[in-house]
Amino acid sequence: MTLLWVRIASAILFLGVALGAFGAHGLKNVLSEPMKAVYQTGVHYQLIHGLAIFVVAWLSAKTGQPTVGAAGWFFVAGVVLFSGSLYALSLSGIRLFGIITPLGGLCFLAGWACLFLTRG
Repeated sequence: MTLLWVRIASAILFLGVALGAFGAHGLKNVLSEPMKAVYQTGVHYQLIHGLAIFVVAWLSAKTGQPTVGAAGWFFVAGVVLFSGSLYALSLSGIRLFGIITPLGGLCFLAGWACLFLTRG
């Protein structure tokens, strides 16, 4: 299971760096300043939680606690819902995507709560 988490974290971080570069260069003259900030927030949270999934990989090898795996899946869901909705909102301008963002935030919080509850 540890290798799975390493691969998921690597993929999320790879995409985070690629999307960050795309936003900084490819979208520089396309997005308004407020939408650039929305896009950058998505990248920021994706990168943070990609690193958190590396912590999940390490803890899954060390503890084997089910809360660790749950945290990982919550972080993955958070990246998809939170960052994904911010990318969709900034690129499309469809404000309805903003409704999804808090669900991703709740997933991030649930993941951190699971790690807090993990026993050594």
